Amino acid sequence: MNLLVGCSLFLGQCTSQPTATTESESEPASPPNIIYILADDLGYGDLSCYGQTKFSTPHIDRLASQGIQFTQHYSGNTVCAPSRSALMTGLHTGHTPIRGNKEVMPEGQHPLPDSIFTLAEMFQEAGYTTGAFGKWGLGYPGSEGDPNQQGFDEFYGYNCQRYGHHYYPRHLWHNQDSIPLEVNQGKNKVAYAPSLIHEKVLDFIKQNQSEPFFLYVPSVIPHAELVAPPELMAQYQGKYPPETPYEGVDDGENYRTGPYESQQEPHAAFVAMVSLLDQQVGEIVAMVDSLGLADNTLIVFTSDNGPHQEGGADPDYFDSNGPLRGYKRDLYEGGIRVPMIARWPGKIAPGSESDHVSAFWDVYPTVAELVNSEAPEGDGVSFAPTLTGESNQPEHEYLYWEFHERGGRLAARQGKWKAVRYDVLEDPDGPLELYNLSEDIGEENNVAAEHPEVVAEMEEILRNARTPSEVFAFGQGTYLDAQ
Repeated sequence: MNLLVGCSLFLGQCTSQPTATTESESEPASPPNIIYILADDLGYGDLSCYGQTKFSTPHIDRLASQGIQFTQHYSGNTVCAPSRSALMTGLHTGHTPIRGNKEVMPEGQHPLPDSIFTLAEMFQEAGYTTGAFGKWGLGYPGSEGDPNQQGFDEFYGYNCQRYGHHYYPRHLWHNQDSIPLEVNQGKNKVAYAPSLIHEKVLDFIKQNQSEPFFLYVPSVIPHAELVAPPELMAQYQGKYPPETPYEGVDDGENYRTGPYESQQEPHAAFVAMVSLLDQQVGEIVAMVDSLGLADNTLIVFTSDNGPHQEGGADPDYFDSNGPLRGYKRDLYEGGIRVPMIARWPGKIAPGSESDHVSAFWDVYPTVAELVNSEAPEGDGVSFAPTLTGESNQPEHEYLYWEFHERGGRLAARQGKWKAVRYDVLEDPDGPLELYNLSEDIGEENNVAAEHPEVVAEMEEILRNARTPSEVFAFGQGTYLDAQ
């Protein structure tokens, strides 16, 4: 598959789409259901439909064959919380309230403010039933950022992304109630949380089949720690040598409070986890189809950032970032370019592929357009025309990311050009790296010296793309927050 057709934002989108069925030309009887499935730390190359060769993802591949596959879609950020904030607010990380992972002890993260009108609240206002099942990470229990306070009628899963490291947790949250998992107390491992959460997902679809619903499924798979149910793990053990055992925290006061457990076969565990995720996506699709909801349901599958290297994970072994440079926490392509697949029978032509450049903050205006609602002014550009095969797809002027860890990092994309600056906190005006993605998808050749005029334009974007944040301050410098 050609992972990057050399078309820039300036040249417009290049989309290969078969003709959609004529049945799609009539409006649906009711507003479309939206199912948004978000994998956790799944790399651009971790699906067989995106080039993975060491294992297969048949259910997700089938979803792609029934819909459209994007080759230039970007996550909101290179780590969990800000990426999800960009999704929920339609704002990139220079504007969205949550711009980094910020813990609130004993459980949870810094909350989205109540002043934000989220994607989920838009759906509620449009008459939708809304549900979130999986990992939240945008506000500790009971805070203004709690999912029930940000537009979700029902939430089940991990409120805290740190507790989401553990697949046999001692409790999960159902709305405002902490639900103890007695069978997982102490060091017991009986109830595998992603399976519990998945059952709630299927129940939500069944219970709301007669009314429009928005279903958000932020899975914890395949984020470390690396662990799968024993019966599934047994199918892959010994099949991915050489294995390097990971030694983690297996007892004591820090056990199941964040640090990862040990894993003797990290490769096998990773494949087992992605296999389970693939099965669950297949079951969601099968449920939608069996209830006769397929033609009125848009299903989207994507990932929150690039592949991680924690807990024994080995993205190089699996070529998890495909042809891209970098991993989770990088602002090179491998940290932020992610797979995205969308299916909507009769509306999206099967077997489609698009290199339209899009990002998480585009999802809000896209679904708002599809449900005839309005999104607040933000940074997003609706890609609804690309989904339905229309030729009037607007393009971004630029995309922007910032990352507050590891010395501070900035990146922007404009057309074929990608600018990256690392170690911002040490030197806010340090050298800017420049890459021509139409020729260099792997960001191997820094061409800044050859294109000073482009560097000047990218500097201007980095200088003006963000607004100051008191909570997520970014040091001092030409374009950074004063402290």
